[in-house]
Amino acid sequence: MTVPAEVERLLTSEPLMAHLATCREGRPHVAPVWYVYDERADRVELVTTGRKLANVRANPRVALSIQKDEGGHARWMVSLLGTAEVVDDEAATREATRRINAKYGASEDAWSENRLVRVSVGTASSRTYD
Repeated sequence: MTVPAEVERLLTSEPLMAHLATCREGRPHVAPVWYVYDERADRVELVTTGRKLANVRANPRVALSIQKDEGGHARWMVSLLGTAEVVDDEAATREATRRINAKYGASEDAWSENRLVRVSVGTASSRTYD
């Protein structure tokens, strides 16, 4: 198992934003995304379009950072490094969109133009703060 149980617990604890880091013309590009974690496959699913999607198609090496804050004070953070795959399957994209939108309270068909991206986790690290 790549992702330790404590990291899985943090990733699935509440609907927090992740920051997806991709590479654009040799420079980093970071943008917020909604996600779901699939513990059966040690992977993160997200749906996106535009620059993030183009970057993943050009270079599948990505990083994700998720952090829980309370009143501006960090409580925990998770950092994931992995390989992204764009899934050009309409049914899989619709299902992922439904799961992600439900997690964040959006309508089932919101942002239907997005494409499914699956990130296979290579390494995972976390830290909690007192």
